[in-house]
Amino acid sequence: MTVMTDRLMPLTLALRTSAALVFDHAARVRAAAGGDRAAFDELYMRYASMVHGILLARVPVFVAEDLVQDVFLTAFRKLSGLRAPEAFPGWLVAIARNRAVEYHRSARHEADVHAEAARRQVQAPASISLDVLSSIRKLPEAYRETLILRLVEGMTGPEIAERTGLTPDSVRVNLFRGMKMLREELGRRTK
Repeated sequence: MTVMTDRLMPLTLALRTSAALVFDHAARVRAAAGGDRAAFDELYMRYASMVHGILLARVPVFVAEDLVQDVFLTAFRKLSGLRAPEAFPGWLVAIARNRAVEYHRSARHEADVHAEAARRQVQAPASISLDVLSSIRKLPEAYRETLILRLVEGMTGPEIAERTGLTPDSVRVNLFRGMKMLREELGRRTK
């Protein structure tokens, strides 16, 4: 082999591996749509933190976990209607966002807010992490989601891009601008 092909081999292998992962992803979606619960469990394991982060950007902390389950239940029921398996991540993001909107429209939201307010009065003051989360929720939606997926769910920039359908450059810009705005917000709170 020449020096040039030696250098290209890792790139070629990476491209083949990447293509295999995309194929595997689509295969799992098709299998889950056919009723394969193990395949759906794998999709759940891969995307649950993303769905949790998206919901956490929009609903109270104490409700997010229940809504994650609702989102995946909805996805499981409607999966056979998904025409393009490769569209699954974006489709799941849309279900999560819509579920958050539905939560805020429902009467359940009012009861949950009042119950949580009563619970907080009995407990100790909110922790620093809840204060930070509150500050993140004040940011524009694009920054809010990306920051929560990064800071709370521990996802990397490339993982956020892959799972949400955003470009890596958009994720990088959203993280940079969101962190800048978060620092400014937290700076105002400490003064």
